[in-house]
Amino acid sequence: MARADTSAPVTDWRADGFRVIAAPETLMPGVAAAALYADLGAVQGASALIATPVHYVAEMSNVRLHAAGVLSLSPSEALALAGDFNRVWHDAEIRLLAGPTGTLYCVMDRPTAAVTRDPQQIQGRHIEQHLPAGADAPRVRQLMSEIEMWLFEHPVNRARVATAAPEVSALWLWGCSAVASSLPPVDGWAAGDDPFFKAFAAPPNAAGAGDSGAAARPGPGVAVIDVAPGAAEWGDFGSPWLDRSVADLRSGRIARLELSAADRKFIVSSRWRRRFWRRSRPWWEFFA
Repeated sequence: MARADTSAPVTDWRADGFRVIAAPETLMPGVAAAALYADLGAVQGASALIATPVHYVAEMSNVRLHAAGVLSLSPSEALALAGDFNRVWHDAEIRLLAGPTGTLYCVMDRPTAAVTRDPQQIQGRHIEQHLPAGADAPRVRQLMSEIEMWLFEHPVNRARVATAAPEVSALWLWGCSAVASSLPPVDGWAAGDDPFFKAFAAPPNAAGAGDSGAAARPGPGVAVIDVAPGAAEWGDFGSPWLDRSVADLRSGRIARLELSAADRKFIVSSRWRRRFWRRSRPWWEFFA
């Protein structure tokens, strides 16, 4: 990133990315609402949260989210947990729904106002300072605590332990937003595994859809890469997107490239080619 024109702090990288693909007047839906609608369509309820399975590490006086503590469930595991949850909480005006790829959603029949954190951003940290806040946070926190007890020695967890898979300590509730009845139109494309931007990706059978073709579609786009820069998998997932975007910038097909990582955004324009005096090194080292 030594060749960037400038950099700026970013408080919400999803909102900043949505600005790239949507008209200025377009109202951005909530993260959970968009993901839920994309997976299951319109559902009855007032509020939605993504219920991400996580693995905790208990310490002497704190609980830490494991450094690799954001887990994935198979569709069958998600369906099993959703079915049992709805049996246990059948009279609580709360439901757990399973998406086709194993994503879980918590749908509440009452409006819920809570500020929540993406678990990907707090892996390896103590969870106390990152729990839900806001008017209805006590209700959300209580539900998360009850889910921890429910998951203890749950049959799904026993089966995971038997196969040496990490145990699901809890379901981290986040992305709290009002349930959506539709998604707003966007002008650009989206790709990657982020639950919010996946909602705006073209369907798999659409022309130019999928990670290999999205960047070939006209207009601005957002690609979300959840592999840590410099990791062994980076070459398979990150480099193709970055290399293609740099080629588009070089050819004039796009005017600028914006790269967000954590809470900072770097903006690169075509002028970067004239900055030959700057020492080149991997861009992720600028976050060290």
